Amino acid sequence: MVLIQIKNLSITFDDETILDNISFDIAENEFITFLGPSGCGKTTLLRILAGFTHPSHGEVLFGGEDLLSIPANKRTINTVFQKYALFPHMNIAQNIAFGLTIKKIPKDEIAREVERMLKLIKLEGYGNRSISQLSGGQQQRVAIARALINKPKVLLLDEPLSALDLKLRQDMQYELKEIQRKLGITFIFVTHDQEEALTMSDRIIVLNNGSIQQYGAPEDIYNEPENRFVADFIGESNIFQGIMKADYLVHFANHTFTCVDFGFNANEQVDIVIRPEDITITTPDRSPITGTITFCIFKGVHYEIIVEDENKEYIIHTTKAALVDTVVGLEFTPEDIHVMRITSNG
Repeated sequence: MVLIQIKNLSITFDDETILDNISFDIAENEFITFLGPSGCGKTTLLRILAGFTHPSHGEVLFGGEDLLSIPANKRTINTVFQKYALFPHMNIAQNIAFGLTIKKIPKDEIAREVERMLKLIKLEGYGNRSISQLSGGQQQRVAIARALINKPKVLLLDEPLSALDLKLRQDMQYELKEIQRKLGITFIFVTHDQEEALTMSDRIIVLNNGSIQQYGAPEDIYNEPENRFVADFIGESNIFQGIMKADYLVHFANHTFTCVDFGFNANEQVDIVIRPEDITITTPDRSPITGTITFCIFKGVHYEIIVEDENKEYIIHTTKAALVDTVVGLEFTPEDIHVMRITSNG
């Protein structure tokens, strides 16, 4: 069921367009991520949902009702910020209970809810500890519990993992997803980290220059990017300019290849993406594309290899090392070639 509807939303600051006539829906119980580079409009969009910023034009419906007319403190939406803003003079339990305390909820009910939150965030028995005694990941969990104890229908998360080190950040990605699954409420997450978005999301909204570039499941965003921007921003890519000769036939890298794409105009100029893991190194006689290995480095789960010819540099990810200065061929299947229309935004 659709929970939030964004309709033709725009916002302008000092004659600069921050969001440009965007529309999309968010369903109940989804984990949605706004993904894009700095300045793309993702945090502004989050602030509109929270009630901290008002758009110049458009509608936001929440359960079919006008959300923009509801003050921020009356919305069933809570926010976890990049800086957790915990109260240092309060212990963990008091921080978590803050929202219920100002609502003057009975103390025994507050105590029960705090214990429930401590169990949810895996900090049982920590209630009396000082905030200063917690690690960054533990502080982040307390901030989440403080937001969740008010039982919002939507939790907004504005880059809450950015201050954590890599290992802790990866651990917290799984923690957040598990919390969202247990509670069954909508999480709206803002990040510029592509791996984070792919790991956590049910759906991703990719933004650039205030416009939606693509909206879909992580697998679709990665495997079927709609334009050059998405292909380049999400993961590493080999991107080519090409010409669609006919259905299932595309020309790039000075050769014509069979592909699985169709529905383009004859001789239409297109962009092509092939992911590094979809290219196989072979002998020069087995491929029309040949080049020289100029770089090979081990990156933990794979080797990253660069092959260069007279026109282009190719990135390959493989589990096998290769010798620099070796002349090789590059193989890929029709299914590995993804053809994209050239757009003004992409």
